[in-house]
Formats: sequence, C-alpha cells, structure tokens
Amino acid sequence: QVQLVESGGGLVQPGGSLRLSCAASGRVFRINAMGWYRQAPGKDRELVAVVISGGSTNYADSVTGRFTISRDIAKNTVYLQMNSLEPEDTAVYYCYAKVYNGLGSSEYWGQGTQVTVSS
Repeated sequence: QVQLVESGGGLVQPGGSLRLSCAASGRVFRINAMGWYRQAPGKDRELVAVVISGGSTNYADSVTGRFTISRDIAKNTVYLQMNSLEPEDTAVYYCYAKVYNGLGSSEYWGQGTQVTVSS
C-alpha cells in the first residue's frame, strides 16, 4: 500500500501565498505521476497541477502563472507553490499519485487539505 500525507493548507488573504507538500510512503517503486486536484463546495474535483515521471508538468488554465509544481524524487514528495491566491482558489486540495509498485500501477489520494482565501 501507499500513503500520501499532505501538509501546508490554511487561511490566507487574497494576494497571499501558500505552499502545499505531499509525501508518498509505503510500497513505492516508481511514481509515474504526482500532483494536486481541488474541489470547491458544490463543484466537481478538478486538476490543478501534475508532474509526470519524465518531469513535464501540466497546469489548469486558472492557475497557470500563479502556481508552480515541483518534486523531490529522492523524498517521493511533490510541492505546490501557490502565489497571488484568489478567493476562487478556496477548496480542499487533494494530493494524487499514480504509483508503480513493481507489479502494476495504482492511483492513490491524500486525505485533503483545506485552502481558504479570504480577507
């Protein structure tokens, strides 16, 4: 099994910054993709940013230029630096990972961390 542990959420004023972290542990042979989704009240879960094994990244249009995803391969950890936060960024942010454990690939989710942007 694989566990994803998130940290870094909280309350921030509009225009502020937060940094989310997510560490994968357990039976991790190779991480094929790792990133962040978010879900606001009454809305579907949506992709925020993801980094795949080769290092390429993909961002939602709404966060491009404001958010940056990065990873520490040795630590099986992914980070999301969020700048110029807007009230519309308020949501529960979920870490996601697609992990190859030596036998096959499976998808995993973190428990979610709340990000609230409000004055």
